[in-house]
Amino acid sequence: MWSFDRHYFVKRHKQLLHHNHLLDLHLYLSFQSRRRSFSRHQPLQSPNQNNHHLIIMSEGQFKKDFQIPVADQKPPGVQKDMKGPTPQNEHLPTEDGGFHLYKAAGKLEGKKAIITGGDSGIGRAIAIMYAMEGADSLIAYLEVEEEDAQETKKKVESYGRTCHLLQVDLKKKEDCQKVIDTALEKMGAINILVNNHAYQNMVEDIKDLTEEQWEFTFATNIHPFFYLSKYALPHMKQGDTIINNASINAYIGRPDLLDYTSTKGAIISFTRGLHNQYVGRGIRVNAVAPGPVWTPLIPATMNHQAQKEFTSPIGRPSQPSEIATCFVFLANSDSASISGQTIHANGGVVVNG
Repeated sequence: MWSFDRHYFVKRHKQLLHHNHLLDLHLYLSFQSRRRSFSRHQPLQSPNQNNHHLIIMSEGQFKKDFQIPVADQKPPGVQKDMKGPTPQNEHLPTEDGGFHLYKAAGKLEGKKAIITGGDSGIGRAIAIMYAMEGADSLIAYLEVEEEDAQETKKKVESYGRTCHLLQVDLKKKEDCQKVIDTALEKMGAINILVNNHAYQNMVEDIKDLTEEQWEFTFATNIHPFFYLSKYALPHMKQGDTIINNASINAYIGRPDLLDYTSTKGAIISFTRGLHNQYVGRGIRVNAVAPGPVWTPLIPATMNHQAQKEFTSPIGRPSQPSEIATCFVFLANSDSASISGQTIHANGGVVVNG
C-alpha cells in the first residue's frame, strides 16, 4: 500500500515552482535503448482518492512493471514534509545531507551569491556549501516555501555566513529585477548567479498538453533565466559567474515531460549563447545537468517501495550535496578555464553533448 496525504497535496497543488531539481523524479531511462516504453496511464485506487494514476516505467531505472503513483501529477514537495524511508545503506548519510563529508577550503570567501529556489533540495545544498566555502547568499522562493527557507537560513548562518530571504514570483520580470536590486542592497555585490528554480507537470501525450501549461512552463523555467541574467550582468565583473541548473532530460528527451524537457534544452542553448557573449569579458557561464537526486519531490510522489528502487547506474540516486559540489566548482577559480559547458552529474548515464 502507499500512503496519500490529501491535505498536503491540496496545499501543494497551489505551488508553482519546484527546484531543481527537485526535478526529474524518475530520471534514469535506459540510455542504451531509445524505446522509452511507457504504458498508458491506468487508474490507481486508494481509500481517499480515485483519480490518481500510475506509470509503468521502462527497464533501466525500476524493476520491470513496477508501478509508481503520480500524486496530483505536479507536487513539488517541500523539505519539511519529506516522508518515507530515508536512504542509509546505498546512499550517503542523510542526517545532515552528507555535508559532513565535504571539506571546505575557503574557495568562495567574501563572495555574494543569488540562488533561486534556494529553500530546499539542490538549492538549499548550494546555499549551505557556499556558506561552508565563505559566501553569503540571497535565496529567492515562493511564499508557500517560507518554512523551508527559514531552515535554510538557519543552516547557512550556522557556518557564520549571511542568508537573505526573498519571496518572489519569478515569472514576473519585475520580481526578477527585485531579486537583483535586493541582492545589491543587502550584499553590495553579485559575484555568483545560480538559476536553479523550475516547474514540471507530467503529461504523457502532446494532445493532452495544454497551451496554457506549455506557456506557463516556459514562463517559469527559462524566461526568468533571461531576465535575472540580463539584470545581474551590468553589476558583475571579471571573475564572476552564472550557473544554470538544467537536466539530463535535455539530452534524453523524456516523453511525459515534453514542455519541461524543452525548457531544459533551451537552458543548455541559453548557457552556450550567453557564454559566447561574455567569455571575452571574463564572466563565465556554465550549466549542471543533474540525474536522479534524493530531494523533497521523491517522497512527495513515490510510494515506499518505489523510493527504494529510485536509482541510477551507480546504484543509488545522488544527494543534493553531491550535486552542489558541481556548483561550488563552477563558482570558484578552480574552474577558471571552463565556460559554456555542462557538467553531467547524473549518476553514470553517458551523455555525448
